Amino acid sequence: MWRTLQLLVALALAIPTTTSTSTPTALQAPQSEQIGTEESVSVHVGGKTRTTTIDRAGSGYVKVHFTDVRLMKGDVLTVSNPAGTESYTYTRDLKSSLTATIDETGFWAMSITGSTAVITVKSMFSRVRADKITRGFTDAEFAARPSTQSICGTNDYKDATCYQTSNPTEFKRSGAVAKLLRNGSSLCTSWRVGPNNRMLTNNHCFTSTTGIEVWFNYQCPTCGGTTSAPVTKVLAASVLKTDRPLDYTLFTVNNFTAISSFGYLELDARVPAVGERMYVVGHPAGKLKKISLKDGTANCVVRAVKVNGNVAQSDISYMCDTEGGSSGSPVLSGVSHKVIGLHHFGGCPNQGVRIDLVAAQIGSLL
Repeated sequence: MWRTLQLLVALALAIPTTTSTSTPTALQAPQSEQIGTEESVSVHVGGKTRTTTIDRAGSGYVKVHFTDVRLMKGDVLTVSNPAGTESYTYTRDLKSSLTATIDETGFWAMSITGSTAVITVKSMFSRVRADKITRGFTDAEFAARPSTQSICGTNDYKDATCYQTSNPTEFKRSGAVAKLLRNGSSLCTSWRVGPNNRMLTNNHCFTSTTGIEVWFNYQCPTCGGTTSAPVTKVLAASVLKTDRPLDYTLFTVNNFTAISSFGYLELDARVPAVGERMYVVGHPAGKLKKISLKDGTANCVVRAVKVNGNVAQSDISYMCDTEGGSSGSPVLSGVSHKVIGLHHFGGCPNQGVRIDLVAAQIGSLL
């Protein structure tokens, strides 16, 4: 009996394995995340009131919807932060801004990072009305919400900047990774794939580009910091291909030149080796960019390959820490520093879709 128990324990500890055909359990959940809420407002700008502010203390961003837009010829509607360091302008030709999401009643402006949006028109004869906003949850609201958290033991991910000196290659690769704000209230992660105007995320993050913001450089400039470096934001433009079984969406963005300097990632179209060093770059819980490089005191490694995901044997698994919002993050080899997986499930072990399978479907589009 004692010998049998010893054998069972040994088998349980004998990880990683080369393949698994287990089906994802309830713990293995897609890791998108709700990070904000919509509110109705009634804020008029024009006439004697040519500038006003919308403030939501403690929110990480404010995104404003405008209706009854009547701009005089040559006038400009500006939405900015109080310092003016983040600013978006809109004229009568809304499409030309490349940052307006137009709908039946008006348009959504690009979000403003921080808790305050300043709205300004130049002419007293122009009129606009803000009828609703989305804004980020406060710390207290975040604490009160459940999260699809997959912290495997202690939380070992760190600010991307923390690895600038010790792991310069990993840090450099992180530049291509961006935060996705979906319809002003939820998020995933995305990243540039290849040198052209191409981005990858999960199919469960979105299949239509309407209302999708892409935030580059949303990261603290110092290790352990609490504020972001200047953020470059663009809107998703078009979906080139999306697939539910392999849980990917390949898309383009408006104003590609604005984000072309952030670098790009390459695909490593192979089944990685069990035990291969790896890391995940993303925006867990909407936080400033993190690199998940360690599993305790050891490096993260591929624990198993050909694990069941949405379809049989589609995934790899690992114990790198992730949270809601990590969906769509690139899983990179610590050997080639190319992408070997597209993170989509939490559950410890966490899982990413095998990039060799994705590459077989999108390679000709890159």
